[in-house]
Amino acid sequence: MKGILGKKLGMTQVFTPEGLVIPVTVIQAGPCTVLQKKDAENDGYEAIQIGFEDKKEKNAIKPELGHAKKAGATPKRYVKEIRGMSEYEVGQEIKADLFAAGEFVDVTGTSKGKGFQGVIKRHNQSTGPMAHGSRYHRGPGSMGSIQANRVPKGKKLPGHMGSETVTLQNLEVIKVDTERNVILVKGSIPGPKNSYVSVKSTVKK
Repeated sequence: MKGILGKKLGMTQVFTPEGLVIPVTVIQAGPCTVLQKKDAENDGYEAIQIGFEDKKEKNAIKPELGHAKKAGATPKRYVKEIRGMSEYEVGQEIKADLFAAGEFVDVTGTSKGKGFQGVIKRHNQSTGPMAHGSRYHRGPGSMGSIQANRVPKGKKLPGHMGSETVTLQNLEVIKVDTERNVILVKGSIPGPKNSYVSVKSTVKK
């Protein structure tokens, strides 16, 4: 497996030589710095820890500063571990040329937060009759049988919606701009503009 951290810049479209339109998401992928290397002897598994986008030193805590200094880097805003990239050493940079057009990737991000929502928006349930005599318009419906004397676990009810970790699998890389460290991925990805995402080689292909 290989992977990189980045930032969602927004969406645009690309035309194929045949004139077809492909909607793409623009991801600022890297440069990422390798902050730490984990191995089977000391940690029980092999992985590298990479960081993306510099953070002001005054906003970093002491352990962060020391951790970054060991790698000869500045503290990072977004830090994650990726397994199976043991060929990289601490202090090395990973850039967008890690991927090439035609490859398939899994993109993980945090979905847009929607706040507290009802069942119609949150669970896509249907409304009741909207007539004046109906006293049931946007309610959550039945709470279960009378005999149980409680609401069953897993009942779909109003609550906090969004702000969840979401992974979209099998997205095709349409283009890679190595000069600007930008990857164009087919379709949409989770999260608002300027939110952090991780891009990894797909597990399904």
